[in-house]
Amino acid sequence: MSPHPDAVATMSAWRPADPTQESLRQAFLGFLLARPDACLRACEPGHITASALVFDAHGEYVLLTLHPRVGRWLQLGGHCEPSDRTLAGAALREATEESGIAGLRIDPVPLHVDVHPITCSLGLPTRHFDVRFAVRAPEGAQPVRSAESLDLRWWPVDALPDGGVEIDPILAVLR
Repeated sequence: MSPHPDAVATMSAWRPADPTQESLRQAFLGFLLARPDACLRACEPGHITASALVFDAHGEYVLLTLHPRVGRWLQLGGHCEPSDRTLAGAALREATEESGIAGLRIDPVPLHVDVHPITCSLGLPTRHFDVRFAVRAPEGAQPVRSAESLDLRWWPVDALPDGGVEIDPILAVLR
């Protein structure tokens, strides 16, 4: 099993309002249609990843991880696993594993997409075709840092750390 069929369906159905996001959606869809292995980290030209912007129950804070390989504050998420059936499921699994928070709720409609170069677990330069989803934590959720992170903390959405993930364009979609 792979989330590939769901990734094709998700990217086919999603209609972002932003023209740049629409252009990226088309690129993601072309990549998915050309590569049956696009959701597997073994796909050397690049691979689909699933990320979660985890917001607190009131949407005032976002949970970010200090990524050990990248050295920046980023959203939670990562590689799809062969056992994942959907992209949203992969993002939710990653968010739960990396945050230690039970009861997270995900919106299965993508929030944002991004392509970025990276040297990930393959040890080779590649690209992550990242599909980002909005996730809501339950009231009073207290994260627990996993071994995949140097640090993990809530940040006010209007006071994010310097050099971290740029979420202004993402937040614009939510407003």
